[in-house]
Amino acid sequence: MKIKKIFTMLISAVCMVSLASACGETPMENENFINFTAPVQGEEIAVITVKDYGEIKIKLFPEVAPNGVENFKELAKSGYYDGVKVHRIIEEFMMQTGDPEGTGAGGTGWKGEKFEQENEPAQLRHFTGAVSYAVGSDRMNGSQFFIVNTTPASCDYDNLAKMMKQQGHEAPDNVVEKYREIGGAPSLDGDYTVFGQVFEGMDVVYAISACEKEYSGSSADGGYPSVPLNDIIIEKIEIIEYQP
Repeated sequence: MKIKKIFTMLISAVCMVSLASACGETPMENENFINFTAPVQGEEIAVITVKDYGEIKIKLFPEVAPNGVENFKELAKSGYYDGVKVHRIIEEFMMQTGDPEGTGAGGTGWKGEKFEQENEPAQLRHFTGAVSYAVGSDRMNGSQFFIVNTTPASCDYDNLAKMMKQQGHEAPDNVVEKYREIGGAPSLDGDYTVFGQVFEGMDVVYAISACEKEYSGSSADGGYPSVPLNDIIIEKIEIIEYQP
């Protein structure tokens, strides 16, 4: 099934993104946002090893997205993601992977079928470093996922709050301010299942996102080149116990 392309133009219109900082880590201090709850010793985390780039470490949220986390962990443990390409990258938006076909049209859940989305935007949001499932036209989750790769953004507070409310989402002041502080993709909130958050390795995400790209020919990419010119390969995804 052809995977639905993630819409980008709304973000570009609302946020003027600062390019001054393109490396570093996503802050993990808990500011009443579940995204930034730090992992604790013994907790299972995911470590994505990308060939020639390094490791990306992800905190998982089974209490909010139990099916999504189970699916991701089981696929990772089975080696499903080993050798898979990062097939789609839009700088200042997201990088997408998880399709064994490498085209954006393949992949399924660990039980051989897709499953429903499960969390609400008030629980986990698409802040910078969020890890979320891509979906098809059926609005179901499978194996494909993306990582939000925006850098700290300077957004128009009023327009951002208005946009979120138009989508039927609440726009509390602290949420809008957090998006302004660290960046993200608020237009995706409520439409995609966030199941993890990068807590170490955003510098790797940014390095990958800066690779040379060519145009896919799809209008869904908003006119941006999105296909890596040279293959970017996930060597493996490990599920391990976190040790500080």
